[in-house]
Amino acid sequence: MFTGLVLGTGELVLREKLETGERIGIKHPLGELELGESIAVSGACLTVTGEEVNGSERVFFADVSPETFARTTLGDLGIGARVNLERSLRASDRLGGHIVTGHVDAVGTVESVRDLGAEMTELKIRLPRELGPLVAEKGSLAIAGVSLTVNSVTDDERGTVAGFLIIPHTKSITTLGELSAGSRVNLEVDLLARYVARLALGRSDKS
Repeated sequence: MFTGLVLGTGELVLREKLETGERIGIKHPLGELELGESIAVSGACLTVTGEEVNGSERVFFADVSPETFARTTLGDLGIGARVNLERSLRASDRLGGHIVTGHVDAVGTVESVRDLGAEMTELKIRLPRELGPLVAEKGSLAIAGVSLTVNSVTDDERGTVAGFLIIPHTKSITTLGELSAGSRVNLEVDLLARYVARLALGRSDKS
């Protein structure tokens, strides 16, 4: 379980083919990690399978399945790519963002990036059609693992476009400042929205 409050960015330094899937290595600033702990990598929950330390540099390793590659943007990444990182939530931690599971629902596409001045940026993302009903204005959506407040929702014949305001701090500690029109991003809808939609579907089936 995560909150969508990214702790920093890491750098992809290894992609190694396995019999099934790949082993990846990420240089990170998170300090000592435990074998088996969960790390959200640009929104996708991965399990730490090992770690190497070389002086002040730390690299953790994780195995990525074909299913994860198919459902996320991790397969798009080349060596040197930056990724957002978050360690899993502890019971004593503050819930500053919103509840994020690290189970990516779909991949969205950046529709536009607009500079608003004062280092503020408007980001608009086109969502897959099936996610549209699960996103509401002033609700939450995890974009590449970052908890963001939805500023606007626009429906058209192609689906739904959600708008966000990116503040300077968020741009400085995440990869969101690197996005441009056409960029692909991992999406995870709010967990409560998912359950409410399921309950509503059940009631509709009974009526």
